[in-house]
Amino acid sequence: MSELSDWTDRVVAELGLPEAMDEPTLRLILDVARDAAHGVARPAAPLTTYLLGIAVGRGADPVTAAQQITTLALDEG
Repeated sequence: MSELSDWTDRVVAELGLPEAMDEPTLRLILDVARDAAHGVARPAAPLTTYLLGIAVGRGADPVTAAQQITTLALDEG
């Protein structure tokens, strides 16, 4: 996953985000994207991860929000 990690580090730096993304957070996002893509439709993956980011930016717990999304996505499939 080196290429993905390198890309993530570059985006974090470019956007001036205060910290690098850790491996558990990266895995959480990829899992949510997978569940949305497979449970709903492929285009749902980027939209869903964007919405997760908005929720977290507004104070939601990332793990809880991801679980809620995964439950919705898997109910769709």
